[in-house]
Amino acid sequence: MTEETPGFDEQSQQPDVPSSGVPADEAEPKAADPSAEEAAAPAGDPGPDAGLVAQLDQARTALGERTADLQRLQAEYQNYRRRVERDRIAVKEVAAVNLMTELLPVLDDIGRAREHGELVGGFKSVAESLESTVAKMGLQMFGKEGEPFDPTIHEALMHSYAPDVTETTCVAILQPGYRIGERTIRPARVAVAEPQPGAQPGKQAEEGAETAADDKETGGPQEG
Repeated sequence: MTEETPGFDEQSQQPDVPSSGVPADEAEPKAADPSAEEAAAPAGDPGPDAGLVAQLDQARTALGERTADLQRLQAEYQNYRRRVERDRIAVKEVAAVNLMTELLPVLDDIGRAREHGELVGGFKSVAESLESTVAKMGLQMFGKEGEPFDPTIHEALMHSYAPDVTETTCVAILQPGYRIGERTIRPARVAVAEPQPGAQPGKQAEEGAETAADDKETGGPQEG
């Protein structure tokens, strides 16, 4: 016969275990400690902000390079437009000069006909229309009697001496000169006269003539 100890229950000997079979201290996980995670992160990691800053710097550098390329391209285009405009003007001037050069003999004939009084009737109307047209294209006639001789725009075909000139002077226009703008198509062909060797300049000659006239009126120079 087995004796049972009073007050002892087999079920009371078993420890309290949760129904899930997990110990109570492991049933709920603890919240992660932020400071522990930061401490666990590698010390050399720059983080996401540093990466964005680097990308922004690269974008700014690329933008500066593209802006410089665009400015250089615009400058080259402006220079190209100026060159094209200069070439266009030069071609236009050359074409006008070539055309006017071919018309100069016709203009000379018109001028001689006018001098001889032969520019009449329908011929006069045509001549005046031609002269008006070439003037609109920029053709200018130059060369006048009495103007000083300029070797850059005059061509001397005849030479003489004259007592009434103080410098080399155009005394006759044999053929007028023509220019377009600043470009001389043909120099004026002229006859020039120079002061006579040993002659007094014009102003001094006049003063000498006046003095001689005064002396003649007063009976001669006064003696001191």
